[in-house]
Amino acid sequence: MISLGINSVLFKDFDFATAAQHIKLCGYDGVELSAIKGMCEHIELDRWREQAAAIKQIAADHQLKLLSMEVAELNETRLLLAFEAAAELGIPIVNVGPGGKSDVEEDLQFTIEKLTRMAKLAGEYGVTLCVKAHVGGSIYNTSTSLSAMESIADSSFGIDMDPSHIYRAGENPEQALPAVISRVKHIHIRDCSGRQAGPGSIDKQACGRGDIDLIGYCQVLADSGYDGPVCLEVIGANGHSLTEVSIVAAESYGYLNAVLRSSGAR
Repeated sequence: MISLGINSVLFKDFDFATAAQHIKLCGYDGVELSAIKGMCEHIELDRWREQAAAIKQIAADHQLKLLSMEVAELNETRLLLAFEAAAELGIPIVNVGPGGKSDVEEDLQFTIEKLTRMAKLAGEYGVTLCVKAHVGGSIYNTSTSLSAMESIADSSFGIDMDPSHIYRAGENPEQALPAVISRVKHIHIRDCSGRQAGPGSIDKQACGRGDIDLIGYCQVLADSGYDGPVCLEVIGANGHSLTEVSIVAAESYGYLNAVLRSSGAR
């Protein structure tokens, strides 16, 4: 069964205890811990050992699974800390973006080489490293995702398939997903209006409010037998109230839960 989670970055202006309380109230099964430097660090990798017990307790108090962690950047020093922290906290997946620039072959090969090294290291800690296609990055669409899949055989490597980035790269995610689903081990999900570079305001990212065919996308997940995490990732929640971010979280949960249940995936 698919687990529905949410990246804690939506609650960036609030501490993890507050975030967890409201994530549970919204109905989610679990949480993706944000460790995105400069944006939201509900786990600070440089001091994760000081925070680990409290994070475990907060998650347990609210009966939330620790589904994944997002580091975003391909920084080897930070990823080593992330793998250590994930192993201690029982987090199975660490997510990163690719870095580099689109359509620069040297950047793509550099990224693939680094992912290869980091996936091997992740495996030593019993963790899976996932990368997502990211608008503007060296891996940004189905073709470049396939290049990484073909080059990295390690079972500790996977794809984090985010439909909003694929959509904004000019593809339709529900049509693109079958090509990569064999290596998809995590899903970041949100909606967006239009194919511009950014995903828009937080309300436009709520699932069901934008232009992406998320019903079709979720049907492909169900038909493929995917049973990993599906985590809402809404960015740009700067200065929004707890009510505002909770509305986006709750609305998205209701939409995704209904769609996935109707397709038999929950």
